[in-house]
Amino acid sequence: MQDPGQVVLAQSAVQLDVDGVLEVRFAVGLPACGRRIDGPGAVDLLTERVPALVSSTLLNGAHDPDEVERCAATNEDADHLRSALAARGLVAFIADGSSLPRRSGIGDQPLDPEEAIAFLSPGSMRVRIETPNRGPVTGMGIPEGLTLIVGGGFHGKSTLLRAIQSGVWNHEPDDGRSLVVTRDDAVKVRAEDGRSVSGVDISPFITDLPGGEATTAFSSSNASGSTSQAAAIVEALECGSRLLLVDEDTSATNFMIRDHRMQELIPSSGEPITPFLDRVEELRDDHGVSTVLVLGGSGDYLDAADLVLRMDGYRPYDITIQAHATAKAVPTGRTAGARGPLTLSDSREIDWSRVQPGRGRRAVNVKSPDDRTLIFGRDTIDLAALEQLVGRAQIRAIGLALAWTSRSHPAARMPDALDMIMKALGDGLDTFDDSKTGELAAFRRYEIAAVLNRLRALRVG
Repeated sequence: MQDPGQVVLAQSAVQLDVDGVLEVRFAVGLPACGRRIDGPGAVDLLTERVPALVSSTLLNGAHDPDEVERCAATNEDADHLRSALAARGLVAFIADGSSLPRRSGIGDQPLDPEEAIAFLSPGSMRVRIETPNRGPVTGMGIPEGLTLIVGGGFHGKSTLLRAIQSGVWNHEPDDGRSLVVTRDDAVKVRAEDGRSVSGVDISPFITDLPGGEATTAFSSSNASGSTSQAAAIVEALECGSRLLLVDEDTSATNFMIRDHRMQELIPSSGEPITPFLDRVEELRDDHGVSTVLVLGGSGDYLDAADLVLRMDGYRPYDITIQAHATAKAVPTGRTAGARGPLTLSDSREIDWSRVQPGRGRRAVNVKSPDDRTLIFGRDTIDLAALEQLVGRAQIRAIGLALAWTSRSHPAARMPDALDMIMKALGDGLDTFDDSKTGELAAFRRYEIAAVLNRLRALRVG
């Protein structure tokens, strides 16, 4: 994320505004980013400060060659590790010695090394992968299937999951997670009360709503926790994801589990929700969908788990054998509540005429005022629940990509439209930015779909 007061000059533009006052705009954050300059200060800025900043940022001699090489090697090794996952049947890899905890729950800076506990993989899960620059790297490989991360509170369960969800991106060398990688199609899903949903088939999880409302093309401007989480899963699968990341703490309880006592108290005829517990094995066995799930209180998932990790003092332990023995010795007594087989519906068709990026005389009104908001046309989209977004530059790039798509004769079907956007992204981010500001960051198809799905004006067929 770029700070408006501390950024690197990438591109600048000088123009007169409508009042004839000289305006200087900078792509990535000169201290005067977006500041109107009038009088002698404009000359000083253009003749002294801009050349000085160009010399200290854009020219080859401004950078330490060793540091450039270190960053390039770190990225190359991460890419290599990520590309090695599928052949090994893994969905994620956490290198030994990684530092996963962050300084705070609202920031992304690593904990001070003297305070952090270095990650150490369990012997039963330790794998060794050769990298181009570091040579052999050992760490914990998380296999395909259903993996449960369990343990007491404050022992690192969610910290591990957050490292896994951020492993779809490469990190800086000193981040502590530079050798934590995750399969590219991983999507974090959660409950999101109040979000809009447009025409999503949530019937694999929710049917027979009171009042007879259909759920095969469910729409809502104010979804509940359970309907929003069901929609998030179906939307992720529609985009091609086959790896779901879920944290019990950010999930709707009634969506995740319905235990034996509640089954006895409330008959199935009075419960429209098929819990995720009753679909997770079917997703794995019939649709090839793996799940990494953080749990603290829903032991019923032990029956379905392929792997159970216990976090204790930020160290992982493989307790799969013990967990299966516990599940056998202490049966839940519940019955599976699925209503028929899980089928994935055809992808939706987008009405792109409703995706309007303009406002007033502006053909494209796309802004990102903070790390979790996109202003798109007349709409303000709340992105706070999209935990894999990484900052304003990426959010703005997504907004511009949607604006570009809406006027580029886009394909109607969601996957086809995403294919078109990602193909255009291969030609560079400037494809989407007519002003060529340079203040953009790359994204995956899953992020752009998630933003589009939260556009309240969206309509689908």
